[in-house]
Amino acid sequence: MSLLPPTKVGKLQATLHAKAKESPSYRFYALYDKMYRADLLWHAFRICQVNGGAAGVDGQTFDDIEEYGTKKWLVELAEELRTHRYHPEPVRRVHIPKAGKPGATRPLGIPTIRTRVVMTAAMLVLEPIFETDLQPC
Repeated sequence: MSLLPPTKVGKLQATLHAKAKESPSYRFYALYDKMYRADLLWHAFRICQVNGGAAGVDGQTFDDIEEYGTKKWLVELAEELRTHRYHPEPVRRVHIPKAGKPGATRPLGIPTIRTRVVMTAAMLVLEPIFETDLQPC
């Protein structure tokens, strides 16, 4: 399921895309400050929440975050990003059955929800820039 971005996030993405399209040689040096915007983190959280998924090594689920307070959790994450104190947690490793091979398994890494939200926020900022270099097909 795809969620439409909030108006301000959509405008940010459109601006980044337009700048990358009109000036292919332009270098975006200051993008990190966009990642801890409250609206962008909220949208990234919603995308991760809709996608669901298992808990990472910290055992934290979306229900735990809602019980703690989603807004408070996002404010704390934004502050960690802003002050450069955020570090991704280790990835939980599980083995899942391999398709078409009975008894065989393959490893799967499950990041924590915090890491998923930060990765999604990075994707929301970087995608409009790199999308301009992709071929239409």
